[in-house]
Amino acid sequence: MKRNAIETMMGAVVLLVAATFLAFAYSSSNVSRVEGYELLARFNRVDGIAPGSEVRLSGIKVGSVLSTHLDPSTYLAEVRMSILNDVKLPTDSSARILSDGLLGSPYMALEPGADEAMIPPGGEIKKTQDPLNLVDLIGRFIFSSTNSSSSGSSTPPSSNQQ
Repeated sequence: MKRNAIETMMGAVVLLVAATFLAFAYSSSNVSRVEGYELLARFNRVDGIAPGSEVRLSGIKVGSVLSTHLDPSTYLAEVRMSILNDVKLPTDSSARILSDGLLGSPYMALEPGADEAMIPPGGEIKKTQDPLNLVDLIGRFIFSSTNSSSSGSSTPPSSNQQ
């Protein structure tokens, strides 16, 4: 009977430590939704972007992705994001999808324009750039280098002197 009580206490301690770890990880991860005004951006592809992904301006988190949706009429991916109220973007600003390093998580990077007019809440970022597909780039590099090496090894032309 004494052994069961000790095992129960150890199980409770393990669960308490696990809950504390999860609470600390969530609070320090900065995953919370940013409250602010909504913007829309349309992309051909949004590889890896999901609700909760960061929106950064000059490398600083200024928003978060609210939702991604496929527009059935244009087949473009629509990304709704929330931007901090004190961050105003010019109408000629652009959005692009980048990644934190080679294996990092994707995020949306905003680049402010120079126009004096600002995008209103609920407005749209017109200039967008799709993410680079690293697998496609590596495939192109490999196949382009094999094609150039095979075409470079041609035999010298034969001379038909008679």
